[in-house]
Amino acid sequence: MKPLLVSSALLLVALFSAAQDQPSSQQPSSPSSSGPQSNPVRPTPESQARAKKIYSYDCAMCHGEKGDGKGDVASDMKLTLRDYTKPDALKDFSDRQLYDIIENGKGQMPGEGPRAKPDEIWNLVIYLRSMSKK
Repeated sequence: MKPLLVSSALLLVALFSAAQDQPSSQQPSSPSSSGPQSNPVRPTPESQARAKKIYSYDCAMCHGEKGDGKGDVASDMKLTLRDYTKPDALKDFSDRQLYDIIENGKGQMPGEGPRAKPDEIWNLVIYLRSMSKK
């Protein structure tokens, strides 16, 4: 089980590490990039609870439970990840870019792809952005 978690975590880390190096004017290329640039979903308490649950299962091992970039896998691998608790951490990313990264993955980070519905991914984007507001 641990090798599976580590390999999944490596994929997640690579996505957001690579995203840090991407210029803000460059849109990720993906089939879904033609969708809305801003988030079309209105969050509800239920949808954000679901996003938090998905984050805790799929993202927190690298990005930390609070989004500070200090998850167990990131620490074990001595990786430096974005601290989503800082207001400027995601300022250079549109909601569409974050959606595409979560959906398709990037680098070694796997995407949510068919495991998550579009509304769930949009709610993950809202949840990520909310981390800096707490």
